[in-house]
Amino acid sequence: MTWFGKLLGGVIGFSLGGPIGAILGGVVGHQIDKKGEEHLEPGSQERVQAAFFTATFSVMGHIAKADGRVTEVEIRHAEEVMRRMGLDQTARKLAVDLFSQGKAQDFDLNGVLEQFKRECHRRRNLMQMFMEVQISMAMADGIVHERERAVLHYVGKSLGFAAFMIDQLIKMVQAQQRFYQHSQQQGGQHHGGYSQADVSGPSVEQAYQVLGVKASDDQQSVKRAYRRLMSQHHPDKLVAKGLPEQMIKMATEKTQEIKAAYELIKRHKNW
Repeated sequence: MTWFGKLLGGVIGFSLGGPIGAILGGVVGHQIDKKGEEHLEPGSQERVQAAFFTATFSVMGHIAKADGRVTEVEIRHAEEVMRRMGLDQTARKLAVDLFSQGKAQDFDLNGVLEQFKRECHRRRNLMQMFMEVQISMAMADGIVHERERAVLHYVGKSLGFAAFMIDQLIKMVQAQQRFYQHSQQQGGQHHGGYSQADVSGPSVEQAYQVLGVKASDDQQSVKRAYRRLMSQHHPDKLVAKGLPEQMIKMATEKTQEIKAAYELIKRHKNW
């Protein structure tokens, strides 16, 4: 049985405990039967997946509310994330409820982040994927506002990211999101299919930002950055580390965007 099935069966909420367990218990409380509890070892894949899913959508709600109100654009973005993840009706309802929990005045952001980091056992790739989702939430309207940036820095520093790394991730996610938007405008055909003359496609400058490199970097530096990002976002590797299986589609799209950026740079440089 998957972590999601065990959650609905009344297992994971009690097993996790802490702020994340409390949130899960709050959204599916009437379905949880403590007598049916199964012990999940710290670090187990199902436990990490449950913590990741819970923290992801609750913190998204908190970031959406950072400037005082949740806009229609932010709600649509959250719905788009759920669509890209391919959530079924039951999982979608859970995600919506978790998002609402994060908007609450008494949401324990610090407690959730501390437990999330502990449950992930400092698995850097997982925490980076988490940060990328939160950054995309903050820029739902195309701009990361001052208050949203402050919350992102708080979240990132709580998970062990240096300030310059958080700013770099923000730039990378902004570029990746533009790649995704262009691919949707062109019917999803963005698997290395852009040309330098394609004015409706992403720019070479954006491609450099997607990879986190500079135009002045040599071929080997760009290739290393590309391979590192592909490894960090490899769906099978992430799921093995504890990424919820519901997010494998999103991880796959990430690798496609990274590959498209690399191919665009190669054509521009005639490598």
